[in-house]
Amino acid sequence: MAWTRKPDRHKGKSKTRTTGRCLAALVWTMLLTPHGAQAAIYSYVDQHGTVHFTNVPNDPRYKPEVIRRPQIRAAVRSARAGDPRLYEEHIQRAASRYEMDPLLIKAVIKAESNFDCMAVSSKGAQGLMQLMPGTAADLNVWNPFDPKENIFGGTNYLSQMMARFGGNLRLALAAYNAGPGKVEAAQGIPLIPETQQYVIKVIQHYRQMTAAGSPSSRWLGAAN
Repeated sequence: MAWTRKPDRHKGKSKTRTTGRCLAALVWTMLLTPHGAQAAIYSYVDQHGTVHFTNVPNDPRYKPEVIRRPQIRAAVRSARAGDPRLYEEHIQRAASRYEMDPLLIKAVIKAESNFDCMAVSSKGAQGLMQLMPGTAADLNVWNPFDPKENIFGGTNYLSQMMARFGGNLRLALAAYNAGPGKVEAAQGIPLIPETQQYVIKVIQHYRQMTAAGSPSSRWLGAAN
């Protein structure tokens, strides 16, 4: 399995999408190794400045490195692009399937993971839209680090919250963060600082994206 990382000046839509998939697959494989294990990584830099990594070297230019799990995680954190364009196609298709505003999906992803498909929270939420394992299973998301699965699952869940709370964006976002039961028990946004800040953050991102992209975003009126 291999992936490449090109200099910024070479980045294009198709290249970055492919790079993102390969990186996620490679990292997923490495992180499944036993705790404390070492992973053999091979790399080289070609004449264009593109960095190539693999765990199965098929080119004599590859040089071996042995990297421990903490180093892999650090390398992944520095390599992940966090570029919304990597996921544009999945966002648009999920928005169409679940009748959601793609800018709202992007705002949630921005607040949840900053477009880091390998993000894991301290509570165990995973991937772009930070799905908890139980929620992911309920949504038939079997690999939460797969961008397509995560975005479709997260958008599905967000659309369910919007329907459950009558299109009230603030309550739907609070439910996405804290769970619908807590919102219903509180009959509003629960008095949980994290949830209250989360709602504010997503709506801020949504407004900014709306101003930069589409002034007629579907759910913005529900944020007032």
